[in-house]
Order: sequence, then structure tokens, then C-alpha cells
Amino acid sequence: MSLFVRKPIATLFKINCMDISTEAPQKKSRLTFWIVVAMILGIVVGYIVHDQCSESTVKVFSDNIKLLTTIFLRMVQMIIAPIVFATLVVGIAKLGDMKTVGRVGGKAMLWFVSASVVSLLLGLVLVNVFKPGVGVDIQNTDMSAVNDLMEKSKGFSLAKFVEHVVPKSVVEAMATNEILQLVVFSIFFGIAITAIGKKGEPLVKALDSLAHVVLKMVSYVMYLAPAGVFGAMAAAISKNGLGILYTFGIYVGEFYLGLLILWLILLGVGYLFLKHRLKTLVKRIASPMSIAFSTASSEAVYPKLVEEMERFGCNNKIVSFVLPLGYSFNLDGSMMYMTFASMFIAQAFNITHLTDNIGNQIVMLLVFLVTSKGIAGVPRASLVVILATGAMFGLPPEGVGLILAIDVFCDMGRTMTNVLGNALATAAVSKWEGELKA
Repeated sequence: MSLFVRKPIATLFKINCMDISTEAPQKKSRLTFWIVVAMILGIVVGYIVHDQCSESTVKVFSDNIKLLTTIFLRMVQMIIAPIVFATLVVGIAKLGDMKTVGRVGGKAMLWFVSASVVSLLLGLVLVNVFKPGVGVDIQNTDMSAVNDLMEKSKGFSLAKFVEHVVPKSVVEAMATNEILQLVVFSIFFGIAITAIGKKGEPLVKALDSLAHVVLKMVSYVMYLAPAGVFGAMAAAISKNGLGILYTFGIYVGEFYLGLLILWLILLGVGYLFLKHRLKTLVKRIASPMSIAFSTASSEAVYPKLVEEMERFGCNNKIVSFVLPLGYSFNLDGSMMYMTFASMFIAQAFNITHLTDNIGNQIVMLLVFLVTSKGIAGVPRASLVVILATGAMFGLPPEGVGLILAIDVFCDMGRTMTNVLGNALATAAVSKWEGELKA
């Protein structure tokens, strides 16, 4: 990380291979190691507390140990807005002209839409093949935990969705970490800077420097990642125990099988672009993916992912443009989960107009294709979209309560998949543009 900070702005896009191969791998491997250690310790401690302590003690422990994760996530969230704004504006400005912006943006959106359709279709196919919701006991569904999600999804409509996409205040968007709204404003701002030419250069340099400062902050925040991971795992296991995995083992197992298939598809397409360098990319993003798996938050790994993609050899201007877009439009794991979980609920509650009608399922898929854009990169954000969109098709809110207890384990997998998908998209577009350094 320090290598980027120490270099002058003029050499931002001229990082040599020696710089990349010396310091970075050691840092990555150390962080990954401690994250894995933290995950294991969190599982062990969480299991001991769940097994040995009273219910009241478990609740107190879970609520308090989760503070470690809260601190880490909040520190990451505090730098999301400036890094998305700075990197995306600079990325658009560095592309040089509107023709290039349109070409790169078009290639990125082609990847995003294609990956989203494949993910949604895969979830739909697998849930219809395996039928995990058939015969599930729905008598003891806990609705108390769904109330917060219902409040968030209340009043959902196409008009509300459009209002959510277009910001009425950039300050409000930054304050609430609305990534899609930030992306919309940043695109307009970056295009405007490009249009005014030389007059905008001082501002571009200032935002470039801001991006470097924020990325330096990332290196400090990442020291807290193992603590955040430990807190997340310990809280989840102490509250639910390992038994929850057995209770819904079929559902979780079939979903992770779907993720594995999706990984193979994504990596296969990635290989067509990257060839032998695909292995290097996977090694590079091992640390961000482990953080994503443990915290179930895409936001938590965005700054680190920016750093690793640049170290991999992707041109900064491509990373700065494509990656923020991907966080709003390319959440492959979450997309697959939406159709999978929705049809699981339909099967469990015997919603025949969905389970017996493939046409209605396709319509629901297309609706998810739209409503999922701009989904927040935080835990359980997918459930809010499922709850809101599912209501249009007669899915009961109790269905979300049915899967809520195990959602944390599914969220880990789909968040990690989101990170992989965005990394591959960024690398592929860089290669497509001839901007991937060897």
C-alpha cells in the first residue's frame, strides 16, 4: 500500500513490476493468515459459549462481541463515500474523452448484465431441480426478527425504486452510504470535469491525492479486520450454534453447490480473458474474499479490493471506473440467492402460481434484475430486496423469517462471490481495453 502513497501523482499509472512483486504478497499473506486464525477462534469461542452458557449470557456475549465487527465495519463505512467519489471521478477523467467512457462503460455493463442474468437463472434452475422448500416445517417461523426488514421494505414500488436510484442530495447520499446514488452523482461529476478540459485538471489532481490519502487510511483500518472477523463469527455461532447448519443443511448445502457452479462459470469466462494470469488474480484477492466471507459485507472489502486490483496490474483508471459500478450492478452471489431464496419460500408455503408457472418465475427474475441494482453492500441487504419484491408476487413475509436464522451463513458465501465477480469483471475489462500490465 505504501508503495502507491510514496510515488508522485504523475507516476500513478506507471508502477513497475518489481514494486508489485516485492512488498505486496507478504502483506496479503499475513493479513489472510490472521483472518483465517480469527475465523477459527471465533467459531471455537462461539461454540463454547453456546454450549456452556445460559441463554441470557449467550445474548449478552453475542451483543457485546459483535461490537468488534461493528467498529470495523463502521470504520470501513466512514471511508466508502470519499473513495467511491474520488476514484470514480478520477477514473472517468483519466479515460480522457466521452467516447472512451462510453466504450469502457458499455463493456462493463455488458459483463454485469450477462453475469446477473446467468446468476439469476442458475438460482432459478437449481431451486426447481432440488426443491429444498418442499416439506419444510413452517409452524415455528419467528416473525419478530422480520419486523425490521419489513419496515425497510415498506412502501416499495417502482416509483420508490427510481427515487432511490437518483439522489436528491449528494451530501445525503454520502451520509447514508448510498453507493448507487454516489455512483450516479460521480458519473455526472466526472463527465462534467472531462467536458471542461484543462480547467478541471487541478480538481482531478486534488481528488487523485484524496484517493491516495483514503487508500492509506485503508491500510490502517485493515489491521482491525481480524478482530472484526472474530467478532462476527463468535456472535453468529454463539447465538445459533453449529446445529443451525444441520437443521437447514440441505438448503445451505444446495445453495453453496450453486455458488460453486457459479464460481466455475465465472472463472471459466475469466480464463478466456486472463489465461494463466487467472491464478495470480485469485491469489491477489484471497484476502479481500476472506474478509467478505467473514463479515458478510461487500463494503468492508471495497478499499482493499481496489488496492489488490491495482497491484495485479489493472490500470487505475479502469479500476476506478469499473469497480464502483460493479458494486451497484454486479452482485452475482446476491443475484443467485434472490431467485433461490424466493422460490424456496414459494415451495415452503405452496405458492402454486409461482411453483407451477415457469412464466411467472421468469417475470420475477426480470423484476429482480432491476430491483437488485444498488443493493447495499451490508449484511442482509439481499433479504430486504427479496421481502419487497416478493410481496409483488404474493410471497408471505413469514417466508423471510423462515430463512433468517441461517441467512448469515448464506450471506457469507454470496458476499464472497460478489467480490470474485467484481474482481473478474474489472480484470476482464482491463484486458479487453489493453490496459492490463503483465
